[in-house]
Amino acid sequence: MTQTIDEQKPRTRSGRRCNDWTQNSTLEDYSLRYAPKSFRRWTPYVVATTALGGIAYLADFAIGGSIAISNGFGSAMVAILAAAVVIFLTGIPISYYSAKYSIDMDLLTRGAGFGYLGSTLTSVIYASFTFIFFALEGSIMAQALQLGIGIPLPVAYLIASLIILPLVIYGMTALSKMQVWTQPIWLVLMVAPFVSIAIQDPDKFSAFTHFAGNSPTGSRISMLGIGAGAGVALSLIAQIGEQVDYLRFMPDKTPQNARRWWGAVISAGPGWVVLGAAKQIGGAFLAFYIAGSVGLDKADEPIQQYLAGFKTFAAPVALGLATFFVILSQIKINSTNAYSGSLSWSNFFSRLTHRHPGRVVYIFLNVGIALALMEGGVFGFLNTVLGFYSNVAIAWIGAVVADLVINKPLKLSPSYIEFKRAHLHNFNPVGFGSMLIASAVSITAYFGAFGSYGTAFSPFIALFLAMALSPLLAVLTKGKYYIARTDDQDEPLFTADGLLSAATLTCTVCAEDFERPDIAGCPFHQGAICSLCCSLEKDCHDSCKKGTAGAGPVDLAMPTVRSAT
Repeated sequence: MTQTIDEQKPRTRSGRRCNDWTQNSTLEDYSLRYAPKSFRRWTPYVVATTALGGIAYLADFAIGGSIAISNGFGSAMVAILAAAVVIFLTGIPISYYSAKYSIDMDLLTRGAGFGYLGSTLTSVIYASFTFIFFALEGSIMAQALQLGIGIPLPVAYLIASLIILPLVIYGMTALSKMQVWTQPIWLVLMVAPFVSIAIQDPDKFSAFTHFAGNSPTGSRISMLGIGAGAGVALSLIAQIGEQVDYLRFMPDKTPQNARRWWGAVISAGPGWVVLGAAKQIGGAFLAFYIAGSVGLDKADEPIQQYLAGFKTFAAPVALGLATFFVILSQIKINSTNAYSGSLSWSNFFSRLTHRHPGRVVYIFLNVGIALALMEGGVFGFLNTVLGFYSNVAIAWIGAVVADLVINKPLKLSPSYIEFKRAHLHNFNPVGFGSMLIASAVSITAYFGAFGSYGTAFSPFIALFLAMALSPLLAVLTKGKYYIARTDDQDEPLFTADGLLSAATLTCTVCAEDFERPDIAGCPFHQGAICSLCCSLEKDCHDSCKKGTAGAGPVDLAMPTVRSAT
């Protein structure tokens, strides 16, 4: 049985030892840490392709079909596009800061107004996103296995879960290869049915504009329909977390690679939603296309959509081709869901238990929860599950974005991202409070407290309230709860050209070498300490921060930076 990290007596240099999983960087993938420059060996193109490979999911087709069936053509199109604009704009600052500071969504959230323990709640929110969508995607794969091979659904759910594990265990190293090699095949198969229908039956596209589905207002635009549809689509706003789980491995931005760097960050960060919205519209069209033959109840199932699509040009092998396409798509996305979920659970449990058995352990936890949801029939409650979830997810994202685009330019929060326990307060009311208030109000609205329009537009209430409360709370608290103590290491955190230093220091506790951004000073151990050992230390009781809560204004300048840009 794998042992967890042993606890370290204070002021000794070599007591904490990690199990083999935790020490293996290929397996661990710096799940709780800054991604060091020495590990970030991929080009912007490879990182972007890997990140975009993860959005090969078919839930977009199911979501688009479901929105169109429920709300009709007009409302569905406006809802999908409105949600896409919101997701794109909120994704830009998150992607930029993650790529610049080489940190994942959890570490970014810590420093963007939530505090060290405050972000544990967002870890659960993010983990929920990964296992909810793993379950939805796994259900889609199981439908393909049932229709294409005849495997009973309960067994197909298990297969759809277990097939992902070997890929995810080896993290970015394996995923980057798989995503790059399978992407061209996936793109051709995804587009082929639409090209075939356009050639053989182009009138279907104009007829699609009159699709009413089950909407009481028909195909006309309805404000209630727009709000309800956008609420479902906005549940995907947390997808940006999965994108930055890859973008943290971007190389440093330099004058030589600046154009490629920005292109990769924008395309693989917020740019995912361009393809995502196109897939939702495609799913809406295919739902209309097959509704007459399979009925509205099954028209939002991607396997049925692509089976009909492939029959237009490859009828003899349509079932096999559709089954292959669905399985390929679901492997590509669920490897990302399981990977990102393992990162989130690692961050959550390490802070609460001060133990870290390794990222690999939490892959099994995340997949296990998703399997339980699949067996419980989560696909049948698609709109309800995603509509409710979007209220909480968008409140979190809104609070983070407000800190990055409002508070930092106004100097209400530090100009850099600090993620280490040694320098953060446990809770920061700016982000944490904004998210709690915004999500509470929007969930109240979702359950009808403010009428039908409040229910339909509850996610937008969450977004605007979170973004308004964040700067307000930052002003009221005078930024006291961002930085608990300043960085006191002799080695500068930033180089003269403004990049994070790649200088290595030795951790006093585990005696391993780490790059400067992952190191803090530890009075308890009387030396430097890496961020993981700092997180796992339970005997110090945060003695380095005693008496600092609300003691004074935040230090807004970058720490120990020389001529930073």
